[in-house]
Formats: sequence, C-alpha cells, structure tokens
Amino acid sequence: MEPYVTADNIEAKSLEWLKQIRPYNQHKMQLNAKASALLVVDMQRFFLDAESPTFTCGGMAIIPTVKRLIDAFRRANRPVIFTRHVHHPNDLDSGIMGWWWEGKCIEGSPESEIHPELTPLPGDKVIFKHRYSAFYNTDLETVLRCLKVEDIVVSGIMTNMCCESTARDAYHRDYRVFLPADGTGSVKEEMHLASLLNLAFGFAYVTTGDAIAAQLTSELASDIGTQLDASAPPSPPSFTR
Repeated sequence: MEPYVTADNIEAKSLEWLKQIRPYNQHKMQLNAKASALLVVDMQRFFLDAESPTFTCGGMAIIPTVKRLIDAFRRANRPVIFTRHVHHPNDLDSGIMGWWWEGKCIEGSPESEIHPELTPLPGDKVIFKHRYSAFYNTDLETVLRCLKVEDIVVSGIMTNMCCESTARDAYHRDYRVFLPADGTGSVKEEMHLASLLNLAFGFAYVTTGDAIAAQLTSELASDIGTQLDASAPPSPPSFTR
C-alpha cells in the first residue's frame, strides 16, 4: 500500500490539508511559549518499523517535523513529554482494547521503545499509557499543572486515535491545544484529514510545526534581548556646551 504522505511531500500536503479545513480552523492562537509544553505521542518502533503489522506510514513522514519541534522546545527550555502506549504481557490492563485489536505493544519489549531518531533525554518525562488518551489513568495532568503549562502542542501518532483523544481531553481540562498538521500522522489520509477537521472545529488550533517553532524562537530571542537590555550598564550622561 502506497503511503499517503512522505517526508518529501509532507510540507505541500500539509498546506493542502490546512486549506481544506480553513473554514473551520478559525480559533487562531499565538503560542504562549513561556507556558507551553510539547507532547510526543507514541512515536514507538511498534508503529514505525516498516515490518511491523501495526506500521503507521504517516508516522515515518512526520519524524523530521517532530525532531524540529523537539529541538525548538529544548532550545526554549520548555518541557518535552513523551508517551509510550504499552500493555502488560498477561493482558492485565488491556480491557476492551485487547479484544478490539489483535496486536498489542508489550511493555519492556524492543518494539515499545521510542524511535531512535527521537530518543528522549535522561531528564525528559515519559508517560506510560494503556488507552488512547495520554491523560487517562496517568500522571500527565499532575506534571503539566506542576510545570504551570497552559498551552499544549500535540504531535505524534495516530492523528485520529491517540493524538485526537489526548487533544480532546486536554481541551476538556482547559488547556489551549495546538496541533501541527505535519507533525501528526495516521494510516490513511482520509482518517488524518477527518481528525484535523474535527479538532479544528471544536478542540484545537491546527497549524504547522514550523509555525510553532518560529513562535518559540521569536519569543526566546525577545526574552534574550530584554535580559541583555536589563543587564547593560547605564549610558554615561551627555554634556553639551
């Protein structure tokens, strides 16, 4: 099956998607960089290895965008939080998902690891979840409240499953949600686009990864300039005859 998007054409495709959802993507927001966090949802080998039965082609295409977002948030000294979707090998936590899906990602397995191009740093928070939403039965909300986060950027896979579920739950908890059209992926373009439309209509501002990174960079540069101005010695008095 041909992938609906690749790393080579995702920029053009994302502009097409944004054009299609424009009538509903009306809640344009500026990221509050000082109160922002990046969520990287389920970018695991289980979904990104080409030989995996759960391979998500859209996930491979978004890796460059997600990497740029991670770099931008780290440069701005803002939190990057990863999620890993895993289940106990004895199905102790699978519930209805164990019936709904044939395959499952087993905790501790090599397949459960984050893709090597996106490996978390030792100080990064990693959320282990058992349902689509990263908020369900995890400490994500506690972490976000402690970090005084107000704006959440949701990236990763799948757009229409875990990303959308997480974005909806974030909105219901009064967070402002940003979703990069080129920073989330699925298995079918129809699913991806439908999710972008749903989220733009009721839950999130859909934009691009570069637009989000640019806002972070701009605010960081502004803060540095303000700090330099504040630390500069006063100008000597000017005497005129």
